[in-house]
Amino acid sequence: MIGHVAVTSSNIKSIGYAKDEEILEVIFNNGAIYQYEGVPEGEYFDLLQADSVGRHFNKSIKTAGYPFKKLG
Repeated sequence: MIGHVAVTSSNIKSIGYAKDEEILEVIFNNGAIYQYEGVPEGEYFDLLQADSVGRHFNKSIKTAGYPFKKLG
């Protein structure tokens, strides 16, 4: 289980990161859970510190082409 940090976003509820596996896990407000593989730790911290978590996620994670899987 990946520990999560709640974020302020209209679309994203929380994000978590597994450093050893470089997995970013995102829980959306609608309950969907996605894991993105090969995400550098710096991207996770950038996401946490972004003025707009959703915008940063779309720009730096979603459109970057990281392999992902939907868990729920």
